[in-house]
Amino acid sequence: MVSNPMVTLNRAVAVAMVDGPEAALRLLDQLADDPKIAGHYRLTSVRAHLLESSGDLVGAREAYRAAARATLSSPERRYLQGRADRL
Repeated sequence: MVSNPMVTLNRAVAVAMVDGPEAALRLLDQLADDPKIAGHYRLTSVRAHLLESSGDLVGAREAYRAAARATLSSPERRYLQGRADRL
């Protein structure tokens, strides 16, 4: 279990900028079983962006849709669904 999942999530974004989306996706895999963040829309939306950046458009579309379903924020839901729709 990761001690602070939001720090790891932010680190994954930084890793993506330096080492590419595949390296960041591996880092996100560490969070998959952490009950503090597993299933949280932020984790799923970051995964979606990284999948899109890596060229996995089908996976990105599915992840954006999953993140949209998971958020309680209507503006974020519309944004995430829009990202999925444009893929």
